[in-house]
Amino acid sequence: MSRLVLLVNPNKVHPPIAPYALDVLTTALEDDGFEVEVLDLTFRRDDWKTCLHEYFAERSPMLVGVTVRNTDTVYAFEQRPFVGEHREIITEIRRLTDAPVVGGGIGFSTMPFALVEYFGIDYGVKGPGEKILCELAAAIAEGRDTATVPGLIRNTARGAVRVPPAVLTVRHGQPQPAEPTGQFEPRVWQVDRLSVYRRRSGVPRRVDNLEYYRRGGLGSILTKNGCAYRCSHCVEPDAKGTRYGQRELASVVDEMESLAAQGILDQHTTDSEFNLSIAHAKNLLREVVRRRHADPANPLNRLRLWVYCQPSPFDEEFADLLAEAGCRGVNVGSDHIRPEVLSGWKVTEKGGTYYTFADTERLVRLCRERGILTMVEALFGMPGETPETVRACVDAFMALDATVTGFSLGLRLFPYTPMGIDIAEQCAGVRTVPGLQSNTADGPIVLKPLRMCSSPAEYERQFMFDEHGNFRLVCYFSPGLLPDPARAADPAERWHGAVTDLWALIDPADHHRVMLPTVEGMSEHDNNYADNPFLTSLGGLGYTGAFWSHWRGREEIMRKAREAAAQSSHLPTPV
Repeated sequence: MSRLVLLVNPNKVHPPIAPYALDVLTTALEDDGFEVEVLDLTFRRDDWKTCLHEYFAERSPMLVGVTVRNTDTVYAFEQRPFVGEHREIITEIRRLTDAPVVGGGIGFSTMPFALVEYFGIDYGVKGPGEKILCELAAAIAEGRDTATVPGLIRNTARGAVRVPPAVLTVRHGQPQPAEPTGQFEPRVWQVDRLSVYRRRSGVPRRVDNLEYYRRGGLGSILTKNGCAYRCSHCVEPDAKGTRYGQRELASVVDEMESLAAQGILDQHTTDSEFNLSIAHAKNLLREVVRRRHADPANPLNRLRLWVYCQPSPFDEEFADLLAEAGCRGVNVGSDHIRPEVLSGWKVTEKGGTYYTFADTERLVRLCRERGILTMVEALFGMPGETPETVRACVDAFMALDATVTGFSLGLRLFPYTPMGIDIAEQCAGVRTVPGLQSNTADGPIVLKPLRMCSSPAEYERQFMFDEHGNFRLVCYFSPGLLPDPARAADPAERWHGAVTDLWALIDPADHHRVMLPTVEGMSEHDNNYADNPFLTSLGGLGYTGAFWSHWRGREEIMRKAREAAAQSSHLPTPV
């Protein structure tokens, strides 16, 4: 039997982001003796059907894996789903091959049972996929029952069901069985922590990392998987795992060195947050610094590192190590300033807050002293938010004088975030909760908790679809931001006035250093990533590094982009 596994990237969004997961999966499958090929539709988004037909006319894989990075833009005012496009692609794949199809990826993992059924695929993986995918491929190649693959989600006559993994933890001397949904599990056992993930460029039927870098300006690097915190709006502890799967330090730095040798000099951490598990982060930076000092010709000497961080832990030693390792920018998710808003929102596993605004102030100061750029982000609209709390947060964040300050408004709810779970319990299948909103809802949004649903898929579906199967992306805006909170139960209420009020709080003289949410027709600049004209212009003009590092110069960049487009349109047509 063939041992060829095909991995497909269906993501059509630009500027393109390299499908890092496919490099991880390719490495694991190759190490297990499988032949692996990648079909990347990101650069074939206008002729993806032709691309699929050409491939399957030549090749017959035994298994097809499809990665879903995002289910939608996660942008409360746009509410643009991607899974409809993905299903169209998967349907065509299934028409062209009899090979079983397995889905995975971080977006897929937010609602895996619903997506297995919606896509009509054979299997799914929640969380890191390298171990489970290798076991699945081996089972198929050997003719074994896939019901023996731990952690695998299978599409059966009873719907999507999960093969329970072995006992995961022992508490108080008693083994704890896995939940049927895999909800809030430690997923360290799913992570390949030892291998150097192979990152390639210019190799046929592999991820072309250098091409992505040229068009998107960043390479990706993972130092650990999972998150031990429980922030109420975040999908990652559930989707990636509740314990840190720390990678071998030498393997990570070898990978960084390989990317830099290929010319991918701007590298961004893809950890939930780089500085959580601070000792591991410091040791990794020390290894980068050691290699830089040991060999002036090492490509890591040209590294430009960009990291995601929380405000704490972040001390002088960490800041010094970042600077020595070539860090150019820190993106910090402070989210808010008011303790009464943050309480119960940005929390540890035990429910306690883990930073104050003073931590954000110190982080920005430490970075500024070392020449490191900073982007500080606030997220408005959580329960308890009012115009007064917004104003206090805006004033404090603007006083930081970070390189860029980003303000977002509204939250996309997902099935297994603490907030999604809590609101479904409040609804209890019989009432709406003020603040629930969707641009396509035609009535009050009433959710059911998992315990009241017939299956995990039914529970998950209601966060993406209405009862008729139409898209209805569930979002939340604090009722306190409305002039008349009584209107908060009306799903047609769009909260546009809160956007106008937020803009009014910013001095126009500061607009160059602020990212603000927009509604249609309000501004050509917004902080939504998908097909953003400013971001696509950066890639077209050859800019590299985190996009926000160029935000202050966006007017000039957009002018250059328009001039380049005009010049291109006047070029003679090749004969």
